[in-house]
Amino acid sequence: MAKGKDARVTVILECASCVRNGVSKESTGISRYITQKNRHNTPSRLELRKFCPYCYKHTIHGEIKK
Repeated sequence: MAKGKDARVTVILECASCVRNGVSKESTGISRYITQKNRHNTPSRLELRKFCPYCYKHTIHGEIKK
């Protein structure tokens, strides 16, 4: 029998400092990661510290809408 909505969903994490500062001329884009989260265990937006190749350091990456 089908169970309705899946618990695991795919989310996109985007660098918060790149978005906040805007994209400068020297950087070529905004760092994004794709991951999965369990909707039942983590109902709020996901935030993880990941490496941003455009900022050259570990920054907070937050979940964005698709």
